[in-house]
Amino acid sequence: MLGCGLVVLTGCGADEISSPGTGGNVIVNPPTTPPTSPPPPPPPGTVTPAAECPEIANSVPLGDEGTLETPTGEYRVCALPAQFTESSTLPYVQGLLYRFNGRVDVGSDGGPTPSADDTNVTLTIEPGAIFYASGSSFLMVNRGNQINAEGSAEMPIVFTSRQNVMGENDENSSGQWGGVVLAGRAPVTDCTVAPDAEPGSASCERAVEGAAQAAHFGGATDDDSSGVMKYVQIRYSGFVLSADNELQSLTTGGTGTGTELSHIMSYNSSDDGVEFFGGYANVKNLIVVGSEDDALDTDTGVRANLQYVIVASRANAGDTIIEADSTNEKIADRPQQNTQISNATFIYSGATRDQAIRIRGGTDYAIVNSVLVDATGNTPCIRIDDAETVTAAPTFHSFVMDCATAFRDGGDVTAAQTQGIFEGGSNNNAGYTSTLTGLFINGSNESAVAAFDPTALSSFFDDVDYIGAVRDASDTWYAGWTCNSATANFGTNVGDCASLPVYSS
Repeated sequence: MLGCGLVVLTGCGADEISSPGTGGNVIVNPPTTPPTSPPPPPPPGTVTPAAECPEIANSVPLGDEGTLETPTGEYRVCALPAQFTESSTLPYVQGLLYRFNGRVDVGSDGGPTPSADDTNVTLTIEPGAIFYASGSSFLMVNRGNQINAEGSAEMPIVFTSRQNVMGENDENSSGQWGGVVLAGRAPVTDCTVAPDAEPGSASCERAVEGAAQAAHFGGATDDDSSGVMKYVQIRYSGFVLSADNELQSLTTGGTGTGTELSHIMSYNSSDDGVEFFGGYANVKNLIVVGSEDDALDTDTGVRANLQYVIVASRANAGDTIIEADSTNEKIADRPQQNTQISNATFIYSGATRDQAIRIRGGTDYAIVNSVLVDATGNTPCIRIDDAETVTAAPTFHSFVMDCATAFRDGGDVTAAQTQGIFEGGSNNNAGYTSTLTGLFINGSNESAVAAFDPTALSSFFDDVDYIGAVRDASDTWYAGWTCNSATANFGTNVGDCASLPVYSS
């Protein structure tokens, strides 16, 4: 996790993140979906290189590394500086790729409290810009600085790997570079910089370990802003630095309510799809495809609201759809995690595991207006661990599940207790039969479920009259800015995930 390794650890100890379970892939009751066709070939090599690298305001300019021949054409490669010390804009230029050469910092860490010493650097990225990296390279947005990465439905911003650029990937490629990390000053728990600090205070910080330069997150500024990310794809991330020390797709640490996240796609991360640690994470239109650990991982006192979420696991890969908090000696720390999800469609078709959803560590959790389908036919839907989690009272409303086994024991919480919690909500159904079409589009059974008003949980949510992420075939919020694969086809968009998008201008 963030704070247990360079950015995120896949195993900070058995109780920190790892979820046990192995097994085969036996499909008994898959969702209705058309047969998978092989991915189309990459578009012809029509791109011609930009004449030069653009000038930026930063004290260290972009490095012109010449041109690169790829299956989609020839590009000029412009290397990013190791640090942005001044606010800069990276424009979209046809025939140009930006390259991470190791860790790239946005500003310097300003500490847990805003001050006159903040570098206040904003990195602006224009729609359509494409970035690639290799190995342990990653983007680090430090406290007191911001990212302004606003793509568009027609031209999303793409962060990907060199292998993707070169057309060398297949459906199971992953773990080829680091990812994107946003560090903020909102409250966190499980303090590591000063272990005796009061959780949730400005003295409670967590360390981003393993880098040549230290980086931290946490503070006491609820409305802190790490910037904006919209219409962004993050592909093939999750580089393994060493045992239990792995980067992944998008990580937030202590981000505040001023941070804006929407229309984010994580594709084939070798670790988690997204990880939110402490602070606040308010996200709409989130897609996670093919993550190899947990799709949605939340911990260390985060307050998260997620609406319109599609998760599709890759065949024979992945652990849980949801892993919520850690069972450890800091289980009583406050602020207590409170994650709330509305309008999600979860398709679990990875390797057979112990559970699709695991809620533990004393977290407060709510899942409403959502659908879970176990396409393996062998993975239980929900597991709850720890008496403290039962006391926190997770809630479920208008949540339907198509699993051969709905509930399983979780340490000191029995399957019967979990079932009682689930049945204590309204309009839940642990024995529903999926009629989803196109993998994630509501059919007749989904449309028949009465919706819960999610604004009762938070004003962040839209008041909806349907469950699931996608109301029907006319609801196409996922189209345009995404990419397609054998795991999930999102229709007309920038093309296959194994190839770079090519824009007309």
